[in-house]
Amino acid sequence: MPSTHGNPHTMREASTQLIKDLPKDFNTTDLLVDRLKRGNDAPLFSVKRGESWIDVATADFVSDVRSLAKMLLSAGITPGQGIGIMSRTRYEWALAEQAIWFAGAVSVPIYETSSPHQVAWILEDSGARHVFAEDPACARVIGQAAGSLGEEVTVWSFEQEDSPAPAGIPSTGLRKLVAAGAGSGVADEQVETARTSAGLRDIATLAYTSGTTGRPKGCMLTHANLSLVAVNLAPHLAPVLGSRGRTLMSLPLAHVLARAIQQVCVHAGSTVAHAPSASTLVQDLAAVRPGFLLAAPRIIEKIRATEAATAQAAGKRRLFAQAESAAIEYSRSADARARGLTSRRSPVQLARHSLFNKALYPRLRAALGGRVRYAMCGASALNTDLAHFFRGAGVGLLEGYGLTETTAPATVNIAGHLRVGSAGIPIPGTTIRIAPDGEVLVKGIGVFAGYRHNAQATAEAFDDEGFFRTGDTGTLDEAGFLSITGRKQDILLTAGGKNVAPGPLEEIIRASPLVSQVVVVGENRPFVAALLTLDPDGLAPWCRANSLPVLSGAAAAAHPRVLAEIQLAVDAANATVSQAEGIEKFVVLDREFTEESGHLTPTLQVKRASVIHDFGALIEQLYRR
Repeated sequence: MPSTHGNPHTMREASTQLIKDLPKDFNTTDLLVDRLKRGNDAPLFSVKRGESWIDVATADFVSDVRSLAKMLLSAGITPGQGIGIMSRTRYEWALAEQAIWFAGAVSVPIYETSSPHQVAWILEDSGARHVFAEDPACARVIGQAAGSLGEEVTVWSFEQEDSPAPAGIPSTGLRKLVAAGAGSGVADEQVETARTSAGLRDIATLAYTSGTTGRPKGCMLTHANLSLVAVNLAPHLAPVLGSRGRTLMSLPLAHVLARAIQQVCVHAGSTVAHAPSASTLVQDLAAVRPGFLLAAPRIIEKIRATEAATAQAAGKRRLFAQAESAAIEYSRSADARARGLTSRRSPVQLARHSLFNKALYPRLRAALGGRVRYAMCGASALNTDLAHFFRGAGVGLLEGYGLTETTAPATVNIAGHLRVGSAGIPIPGTTIRIAPDGEVLVKGIGVFAGYRHNAQATAEAFDDEGFFRTGDTGTLDEAGFLSITGRKQDILLTAGGKNVAPGPLEEIIRASPLVSQVVVVGENRPFVAALLTLDPDGLAPWCRANSLPVLSGAAAAAHPRVLAEIQLAVDAANATVSQAEGIEKFVVLDREFTEESGHLTPTLQVKRASVIHDFGALIEQLYRR
């Protein structure tokens, strides 16, 4: 349990002691090699082929990794060189990244939804000139990005044009690359020399995260970050992971949290299955029957919504509401007792919960595969009532907190020691401090080495004592549990866990002569939306130029041609980001933001919080449509 420092009512710091350290010549590949040496373990991966799931033994995976690493070495890859991976979450992603590390190189994840503009920046900043692409569509985006840079980029595809659905393991394209490596003539000793060339302090991966300037910053995560988090988080989460446990990974592997937990599983002896598509997640859960999950809160929300809709269709809406209420009540009582508060369950409450635990809660657990006892939730905030509902129904949702810069998990709730509504306690080897202004500061095993090619941003990211400034605000309770209260930065975090920088989108849209101000919203929402105001000085000449009478602000806000023109500006902004970051809906207000209305500063900067508060009802309508 963490040690805490400060007044019990205004706790300022909490730390959890490191469980295990590693030798300085250790790197992330040693997690895999050590698992192979231990032997007699569970399958390392389970891969979907058609409607079946095929287990992959650690030895078979390592054999393919070594062969693919030989292909990379034969292609001239050298230690420390960046290699991109642009793909959805799948087995081949994991194989490619391990091969990159076995070749002594650095992985550079790229979301498969990224635009050519975004990919170009990642290629430029990382220096990656070799990229693994999931399919021809991703390969074309990479080609466009390379063309805009005037650079030649080698692309290796997991899937080939017009190839049938993959039947073997790995997929057709990657299987050919593995075979090419095996026949390349590169000796096993060369691979071992490359594999052991990196130590704890060397960079393992460059993870790009959104910045307020619009250009993502490359977070340099070391082998120490990934390896120390793995070997310390595994025993910390032992009751969750279980013995030879299975999990289904649905988060994008381009997200550092997914990769951090995947390395935890490699070390812990767990089996990892990858969900290839959100559209088949429910079926995949039923087939894999995982014991624990890593999921974005949005996935949990969808499962709850599906069960509620099913109950309503069966004429059991009221019964579902009663069951949900009983579960929340049951969990709140347990939470109160864990905090040392008096909370007695009445015989009626216990009877209601027992009844629903036989009649309805099993359906909810079945939707998660039937065996899940815990689900680790990260990538965005978790609704408290949702957490209580699932916990009361028999599935503990363990919320955590972290950023790309902290290799994701800096704090996490653990089985038998959780407080719903909090982000948990520091993971081993980590200290959380609350600054005088309420900002959450982090120091520990997961904190990154800095931003690539950005010494100024790196310096600004740390305080004088070496704590990373998260940009979030929070509090610590007397037991060291962290609660996040807000965000100092304007970066939005959607319900799907996507970081979105509103500034660049707003700037592009404001370039339209019709637009005065833009406020992009989407924090903990299923998609990004925007509120816009019209520029009276630009509206009148635009009307005349388009053979329209000069429209009032109210009339223009609803005029089809005005809305079509603004849609062009929104489309231009969306073209610079991935689909998940793009603005899906917008509304044009019939009034302006002014200093007098409280929405602009004296320097005419938008007061984002005031706008969101004052137009909260309108924002809610955007998400109800």
